Amino acid sequence: MPHSAAPKISLINSFERPYENAVATARTCYSSRGIVTAEQVAAKPDLRDRIAASTYQAGHHTTLQHAHLQFGLANVSRQFIWSFLHAHPFYNSEQVSQRYVTTDTEALFVPDLCGEALVLYLETVEMQGAAFHQLCEMLAPTAEALYYGIFPSRAARPNKAAHPLAVRTIPKKVQEVARYVLPVATFAYLYHTVSALTLLRYYRLCAQFDVPVETRRVVEEMVRQLIDFDPLFAQILEEPLPLEETIEYRYFEAQYGGAVPRSAAFVEEFDASLQGRISALVAVKAENETLLANAVREVLGRARAELSDEDAIALVLDPAHNPYFGESLNVTTMSKLTRTMVHPHYTFRKRLSHTADSQDQRHRMTPGSRPTLHAYLGDEPDYITPTLLYHNDAARAFYDETMARTWAAIRRLRALGVSAEDASYLLPNAVAIRFTESADLLALHHKLRMRLCYNAQEEIFFASRDEALQIQQVNPLIGQYLGAPCTQRHAAGARPICPEGDRYCGIPVWKLAISEYERVL
Repeated sequence: MPHSAAPKISLINSFERPYENAVATARTCYSSRGIVTAEQVAAKPDLRDRIAASTYQAGHHTTLQHAHLQFGLANVSRQFIWSFLHAHPFYNSEQVSQRYVTTDTEALFVPDLCGEALVLYLETVEMQGAAFHQLCEMLAPTAEALYYGIFPSRAARPNKAAHPLAVRTIPKKVQEVARYVLPVATFAYLYHTVSALTLLRYYRLCAQFDVPVETRRVVEEMVRQLIDFDPLFAQILEEPLPLEETIEYRYFEAQYGGAVPRSAAFVEEFDASLQGRISALVAVKAENETLLANAVREVLGRARAELSDEDAIALVLDPAHNPYFGESLNVTTMSKLTRTMVHPHYTFRKRLSHTADSQDQRHRMTPGSRPTLHAYLGDEPDYITPTLLYHNDAARAFYDETMARTWAAIRRLRALGVSAEDASYLLPNAVAIRFTESADLLALHHKLRMRLCYNAQEEIFFASRDEALQIQQVNPLIGQYLGAPCTQRHAAGARPICPEGDRYCGIPVWKLAISEYERVL
């Protein structure tokens, strides 16, 4: 039977004296005697507290970014992680993967419901968990056939078992698709590291959409443990803004009396703008290639007559000239020449599933404007279907039926008076997320290099293909150098060409044009 559990929060690592360290860094800026230490700060508590208060109130907050806090989080929903923890750029997380780790379908977030609403909620998440396991069984033969079509030598034969890589890989490919039916209420566990400044910001805005109850519960415990560790932070801690004072709530209150109605017109308008793509280029700087070429010439001190646009761009983007793109360690922000890539800029409109966007948003340097998900709680199912399901009619019909049952349960919960926040936990991983994402070329190039790999999450792979092809159309001098990591490494002369080891996809992608990129698994 599905069950909930209280979130488990533990402060695992921190600076020894984070508050006094912040004051020490502030005093060092005005010190004629060198570095000021936390011990020196502690010796003068009145001065310490006065400096801490004045720098905080003045908005001089970089001092609070030095100290970092590493938390272990468990029994937190994927909805909360997507909506809050990973919705900004200033964090680092290592989270259990639903792609590679079998999900516990029994442990998940259960809102404070009662009576018929609670029974319906629990029955629905139980149905979703059972559907996950059934889809795994239904899709296994299909995934096996496709996998052995790529790797025929790994199939079982008389007196010979299937290759261990096949035994290990195929179930993961299957569960990666089956997880789309699981609710966003499903628990995850993760390491989550933030600066002291970010945690203070968390606390101030923890009561906001989409899931203010869970968010506040988790963040308050994180802050409580910080205060236990270093009580001095209580002196500058600001209380959370109420939900009613957040700008999103104020809009919905003014326009709709606090309700968050789904706009069918918005969905229709947004989807039409994609023109059949997952990701559509909607804005681009008019002089991207000129900006890049000029910046390269500025770094090298060359006139246009000495270095043409084409040669300048090739110097930075062609891996044959720039071997940094063949390295495992992304060093492009460290290089004078590759930093010129920050000037070209692109904006895309995208439609991804919740589970794909949860990975897409981890590319923190390509930020997006994610929606208030309550606005997607319509009466009709609105979801993404993975490619593998189009190769198994019975599994796809069962998948569609599961989605229909899920949305029917959400409609019933709303009819029973359950809030949009609580009902949203039943939304499946497959629910469609619509948003706009922008990036400079430096960040986008890195993302495309990683996500054009055939091992990347399917939706992000195809979205990246859309993006690369559109860049090739509008900026051909730039776009010709985009490609998968193996393509970049091959051009740079790096070996091995594929960096994935035994995870090699089986396709020599470095021989393909991006327009030829295609995959099912």
